[in-house]
Amino acid sequence: MISFLRGTVAHVGLSSAVIDLNGAGMSVNATPQTLSRLRTGEEGKLFTSLIVREDSLTLFGFASDDEREVFDVLLSVSGVGPRLALAVLAVHDPEAIRVAAHTGDGKSFTKVPGIGPKVAGRIVLELAGKLVPHGTGEGPAASTTAPAEWKPQVVAAMTSLGWSEKDATSSIDKALADSPELADKGQVAEILRATLRWLGQDGARAGNRVGSRG
Repeated sequence: MISFLRGTVAHVGLSSAVIDLNGAGMSVNATPQTLSRLRTGEEGKLFTSLIVREDSLTLFGFASDDEREVFDVLLSVSGVGPRLALAVLAVHDPEAIRVAAHTGDGKSFTKVPGIGPKVAGRIVLELAGKLVPHGTGEGPAASTTAPAEWKPQVVAAMTSLGWSEKDATSSIDKALADSPELADKGQVAEILRATLRWLGQDGARAGNRVGSRG
């Protein structure tokens, strides 16, 4: 695995750069923000992720190890490839992505070109628990959101998956009636998963529901 590149910047384009490594030019795809930090003729360093396909080897570059980590986690979402994951990082910084995933904020992901409500809902669902904002511990006290805050966030995640606001609110209330301790903790990701379990829906069936309503 190529973890990072450090060398002379030979070229900076709109979506990629070439780093000269002792006479070998390595092409790296990156966001406009990352590319704007590079200067032709000067030394540059990029953290990298190598994507291997049957017919290609493609390097993606990042300004920080945190960006690369978020990129790799985004790739774990079904239907999200490297280009779309890079597009997410072009619109949101890593911490904003962590916060959106942690709080079930699907609307933030629809701001990315190419991501509609269905894909945004899938991202929120599949990233729940995988990305945690920096400074947020794993314990209930550190990751708890007040009821006035968590309910709109869970409703927003449900509506992005295809339920109406009325149905989402009703389902959340009924799910939490069976698990009142979740309401006390106020953890958005856990409440979302509990509601989907109560509905008997997994991610794939939720996606079918969106399609049938669309």
